[in-house]
Amino acid sequence: MTHQKSEAKESPASSRGWRTLRENLILIAIALCLALLIRTFVAEPRYIPSDSMLPTLHKGDRLVVEKISSLFHPPQFGDIVVFQPPEELQHRGYPKDQAFIKRIIGTPGKKISVAGGKVYIDGQPIQEDYIAEPPILPMQERQVPPGEFFVMGDNRNDSNDSRYWGFLPKENIIGRAVFRFWPFDRIGVI
Repeated sequence: MTHQKSEAKESPASSRGWRTLRENLILIAIALCLALLIRTFVAEPRYIPSDSMLPTLHKGDRLVVEKISSLFHPPQFGDIVVFQPPEELQHRGYPKDQAFIKRIIGTPGKKISVAGGKVYIDGQPIQEDYIAEPPILPMQERQVPPGEFFVMGDNRNDSNDSRYWGFLPKENIIGRAVFRFWPFDRIGVI
């Protein structure tokens, strides 16, 4: 009889242990689901693999890319966007899941050209204090089609961008770069 009493005393403690374990497993599952939902629909971290956005972004910078604002308004001139390569780049051998990052220069309906080291929108030169150096190669005027964008790297002379492969469809845009969290000495809003 004494033996049965000790088993009865261990059973509630054992039950509490299993209940705690089950609660912890549920919390972990919820946290993983929330993390997946946030990464898929709200924001995700990204790594800068090249120098095409110098001096704004450096190779190795780590950023937060937000995905919500595009639900409320289309990308704007000056936004730095992360995107999947359009078909032309895929035909050139870039995998569909390789992300690119560039600055939006032309929005739908705008006419973009490059001449004399300046970028022009609708015939007017734009002020670009964020570029590494003026673009060397000229580009004849091109009009941005509806639902597409013209993007360029800030390192104008070392950037694989819309000048070479065409316009960026809106549906290829993953999100907008908003915050640099690495390296710590350059942390901040982009």
